[in-house]
This record gives sequence, structure tokens and C-alpha cells, in this order.
Amino acid sequence: MGTWNSRGLRGSTLEDLINRTNERYQEMGLALIQKIPTPITPVKMDKEHRQITLAYFDQRSTVDYIGAVQGIPVCFDAKECVADTFPLQNIHRHQVTFMEGYEKQGGLSFLIIFFSARNILYYMRHDEMLAFWKRAEDGGRKSFRFDELDPRFLMELKNGCYVPYLDAMNLDLELREQLDKE
Repeated sequence: MGTWNSRGLRGSTLEDLINRTNERYQEMGLALIQKIPTPITPVKMDKEHRQITLAYFDQRSTVDYIGAVQGIPVCFDAKECVADTFPLQNIHRHQVTFMEGYEKQGGLSFLIIFFSARNILYYMRHDEMLAFWKRAEDGGRKSFRFDELDPRFLMELKNGCYVPYLDAMNLDLELREQLDKE
């Protein structure tokens, strides 16, 4: 069981951007994606400010977002990285397991990674994430570098506040379709 504290808010800027994007996609009738709250048990409260100051996670969370995009079940997690090297320890085994199960049920899972020093977003396909994960399990690097990523899945913020993941998701689906035909 981990302890909740302000460190968990590191990705809140990215989550705010994704939440705004999801609201826009919903308004446009393109997608219905919901942020999954992490269940916590409060231990200490600041009654004057009505804030939780210490809490424990009730259970391991799965992914940050879940929903549907025009009939396709979708789940994804948002990650933030300051450096050009992303440590795989930021992706937890239970998340990988959940995403694998989601894919087996016909859903689409992926990561959105924000490389904050570059101000660049990346849509990491499920298969790509698994390849890096397997490499680490097989004794290889326990991280991946920015220059190892597929440039077709780099995303820039649109209008300064929207994460255009539907474009990348469409490309992901096209690649999956090509693989199925081979």
C-alpha cells in the first residue's frame, strides 16, 4: 500500500489537458472517455481547509481513462517524463496485465506520454509498450529512449490545450488492420 501525497499530482497538468480534450471529443460526439479516480482511504484530515493530508490507496488502480470511441472500447494511461529516457518502472505490472486483458477482450489500449522538456506528446501503442516491457524482463534496458520511438506517433498540442490522440489512435487501428491482412 502506497501513501498518497502531493507527489501524485506530477501528472495533473497532462491529466487536465486530456480531460479538456475528452470534454471536447464528447461535445463533438467523437468519444466518451471517463477519468477513473484512484480509490483512497483518508487517514488524516485538515478540517479547517477540508483537505485530506494523508491517505492510503484502497487498491491498485488500473488505468487513468476508459471509455469508447465510436464503438471501440478504449483504455489508456497518462504518463509524464522530464528526461529523454522513460523508466519502465513508471508503468506498473498490474497496468500492463489490465491492458493485455483489455486487448484480449477486443479493446484498444495505449499510453499517452508527455515529454515535458520537449513539450511533445507521444501515443505509445500497446504492442510497442509490450516490446519495451519484454526487453526489460529479458534482461535488457529498464527504460526506453525518446529516439527509439516511432515518429509517426508524436503529437503536438492543438490550440495549446488539446491532446490529439484520436489521430494517433486512427493510425494505430490502420496498422493493426494491415497486420491482420498479412
